[in-house]
Amino acid sequence: MTEYHELPGFSELEADEEPAIPRAKSLVRAIERSRDFSLIKVLRATSTDGHQLDCLVVDVETDEVPPDNPHGILYRERVALCVSDNPSDLVEVLAMRKDFPVLMHQNHGYYEGPASLCLYFESAVSVLRTWTPEAFLRRIQWWLARSARDELHPADQPVEHLFFSSNYELVLPRNYDELRNSGEYRFGLNKKANRADEGLTCELVPIPVAADLPQGNITPIEIELPPVVHGAITRDPDTLGALDTILEQRGVDFASLLKDMVRDRVGGRAQNKPANKETTVLLLHIPICRVEGGEPQAMGHRAFFIPVSVLDLGVSIGLLTFANGTYAPHLGGGADTGIWRTQAILPMEVLQKNDADQFRRQSGIDSAGPKAVLIGAGSLGSAMLNLWGRAGWGTWTVIDNDHVKPHNLTRHVALDEHIGHEKVDVAAKLHRAAVGEATSVTPLNANALDFGNQALSAALSASELVIDVSTTLDYPRAASSVDAFARHASAFVTPDGNGAVLLMEDTARAVRLRSLEAQYYRAIINNDWGRDHLGTNTDTFWSGNSCRDISLAMPYWRIATQAGTLAEQVVLLSARKDSQIRIWQRDPERGSVQAYDVPVCSERQLIFDEFKLYVDTGVEAELRSLRKDAFPNETGGILLGYYDFNVGAAVVVAGLSAPHDSVSTPTSFKRGTAGVADAVAEAHRRTNGVVGYIGEWHSHPPGCSASPSREDLVQLAHLAHGMLDDGLPAVQLIIGEEDVRILQAIAYD
Repeated sequence: MTEYHELPGFSELEADEEPAIPRAKSLVRAIERSRDFSLIKVLRATSTDGHQLDCLVVDVETDEVPPDNPHGILYRERVALCVSDNPSDLVEVLAMRKDFPVLMHQNHGYYEGPASLCLYFESAVSVLRTWTPEAFLRRIQWWLARSARDELHPADQPVEHLFFSSNYELVLPRNYDELRNSGEYRFGLNKKANRADEGLTCELVPIPVAADLPQGNITPIEIELPPVVHGAITRDPDTLGALDTILEQRGVDFASLLKDMVRDRVGGRAQNKPANKETTVLLLHIPICRVEGGEPQAMGHRAFFIPVSVLDLGVSIGLLTFANGTYAPHLGGGADTGIWRTQAILPMEVLQKNDADQFRRQSGIDSAGPKAVLIGAGSLGSAMLNLWGRAGWGTWTVIDNDHVKPHNLTRHVALDEHIGHEKVDVAAKLHRAAVGEATSVTPLNANALDFGNQALSAALSASELVIDVSTTLDYPRAASSVDAFARHASAFVTPDGNGAVLLMEDTARAVRLRSLEAQYYRAIINNDWGRDHLGTNTDTFWSGNSCRDISLAMPYWRIATQAGTLAEQVVLLSARKDSQIRIWQRDPERGSVQAYDVPVCSERQLIFDEFKLYVDTGVEAELRSLRKDAFPNETGGILLGYYDFNVGAAVVVAGLSAPHDSVSTPTSFKRGTAGVADAVAEAHRRTNGVVGYIGEWHSHPPGCSASPSREDLVQLAHLAHGMLDDGLPAVQLIIGEEDVRILQAIAYD
């Protein structure tokens, strides 16, 4: 005879009495229409939280259940469909056969009670969105057939405590096993803030063995059990006695272990009754093996909340006596009366803080990231660091020498309490607050341009990647001249917040940021998207009393949007060895984004008396194309670029084609003036005032070298005198058949 569970608290309805709950009524109609389901009886009860429950006990036949399947699931099974009048609750399905197998894909029900089938991957609200009685009945058959064939959803999917609906959580340190195995720590409990659902979250905290355990309202007891084989499931017990029975079947003397742990916690001295109610948390450690007798591959943890103090447990287990408000050791050891076995316990969900690997796995990234330096902890830098930190990517040193001011809170990852604090210290503090010690951020309060600072230079040289988000021209240009520094990238947002740029050096630093910057400017000048790329944001505000305390008005969501793009792209592009120039332009009206890649060209360097001149091969390629198009005549035009006296550099950005009023012959070229002033002004505007006129270029005829003629030298002298008013040298570039000559001249009064 098959034995079935009884459901305590439920009473059977009369044969002519219908369920009261609408969902239960619709299920009855679906059952009556189904050839695979037979209604046996209808039960009714009131739950502990006051909700009405209708329970339909049915027999279900599933053709797809294989005979003699390894789990013993039968072709005909009896199940109970428990329907709550709370419309947000799922219908629970209980397997009523007492010898129904305990499988991995079941909810933790009552100990020795009916198995609760785990039917869905999704949350209750997602399931109820499309739930129908007919589909629900088919889902039960699907579960039975798939379980019998070992084809159900992933074995590592966590199961829920449906019956207990536990609001209790125990959070373990991210390196808990390492701390525990070291033998250098014991553990105490920190109770987190009270929650509206009357739940409880406790955090297990390591305490050196030499230190006293803190006296709190909750005491942890830890017990390690013998290994189990992966996949073995036991339903949660509801009393300490039920737990003892489960463990006894596995050869564990739980009563002795419990006594030892309680004895260790209470010590051998008398104690007064605590003023506040105290409770206990029991934490079980369960080594898990792949096969019987194999080496443990992992450590599982189960926890139970015991709503009495460890002192009261000591009394119930015979270790202590209680009289006149005092707990004292039981003289003679005391006798175990077994009272403790009736003590109710509730399961706790055991959670563990993320380590770096978990942060990365949950973020969907594989790389641990580089040992890196972030230059600038401002609005963009703090946002990008926050994103990398939560993804477990990179080990960071953050360099800045500014502090948080009131206006920074508009766009910085900082709080009101951080006003007046160093930005790097705030960045490190918020990183620890978010991810603990999973990854590290080292603050370095320093001027990034002070390369004489040993700590600064050591960080820049010893790292694998340096990300400049200082939003200035100074650092990337200066760092480009130091060979010992690591690979650099520069990320910034345009003044209106609608554009973002990432310049990434190659791993060998063959092309430095100074050249990538120039090539970026050339792309702005030559492409339609560059017309308003650097924006026209003239909306500013005073952030202080100085005439220099002017900030751009911009909402934080633009920074946050661009920070997300740039943070992701740094992760992706830093994994490549080559140089990159990538630009994003966002349409704020629609939120759409257009990305542009600029081909990177190699860099040439020429050393003059007072300057080093830099020009990339992209400039030469463009000028050679213009020379060829003009054959058999010579051609030429103006050179665009910029000087930077701080780093002693002149940089050629582009050469423009000949104005239409120029005069070209096979042996000469005289540049016209039509449109030249407008072209220089437009380049100056598009590059936000960086690029301007620096000289002239012209070509020599086919078959001729780039050696300057007498006329070329005369022109160079004329150019130098023309630049004298601005105190700048003049640059002349000549394109020959095979070579390129660049000359520089400075006029003196």
